[in-house]
Amino acid sequence: MTEPVSRARFIVGPLIVLIAGGAGFFIYRSTIKPEQSLTPVPAVPASAENPAAEPVTEKKKVPDTLPDITLANLDGKPTKLRSFAGRPLMVNFWATWCAPCRREIPLLNKIRAQRKAQNAEIVGVAVDFKEDVLKFVNEVPISYPLLMGEEDGLAAAEAFGMGMAFPFSVFIDSKQRILTIKLGELHEDEANFAFDRLRDIDNGILTREAAQAAVADAFKEMADKRAGDEAEADKKPGK
Repeated sequence: MTEPVSRARFIVGPLIVLIAGGAGFFIYRSTIKPEQSLTPVPAVPASAENPAAEPVTEKKKVPDTLPDITLANLDGKPTKLRSFAGRPLMVNFWATWCAPCRREIPLLNKIRAQRKAQNAEIVGVAVDFKEDVLKFVNEVPISYPLLMGEEDGLAAAEAFGMGMAFPFSVFIDSKQRILTIKLGELHEDEANFAFDRLRDIDNGILTREAAQAAVADAFKEMADKRAGDEAEADKKPGK
């Protein structure tokens, strides 16, 4: 594992929409499909009028298939992420300092238990310091496998085209193809919908492309409904 990096590395500014989450930041957005660009606001190109400008930031792309990533498990053993492949898979990137990441854990425990009949698996990837992760899992029950890393954990996130955007969850079919990536806190309706579409792909009911379109539409509707419900709740007396 690479040498520890300073904690400041793990507190970074906006990629798409900046939301404060405990000591960290995460992104609220519905889904990202493979091959879709993540487009940060570009810097102004250098010119005669603006010679000190930074170069334009290159776009990051979500890969089409599960990257070849190796990280340590809780025992420190190097483990390939692809060792969990060949089944419906969700990879959840998180950190102990990230409040929405922590809120997701009971849901992920629940979903994993419910999806055993589908032969589905959930794997957590903690982009964090080893001692912090080990302390956290001793206090908070986590039923699914965990991998962890500091700089190599960040490299794993970047291999998915994400970088420091926690939490985010990657849904992968049994052929190691990425269905979608949910940025921000995962909700139960989203998780169940995505796993159902992975089942449809495995059963030949939907192509991956059709499943991607269905997930994108459904996640947007779910997000819009939550936003509407929150707006209505804010209008109630006492808010």
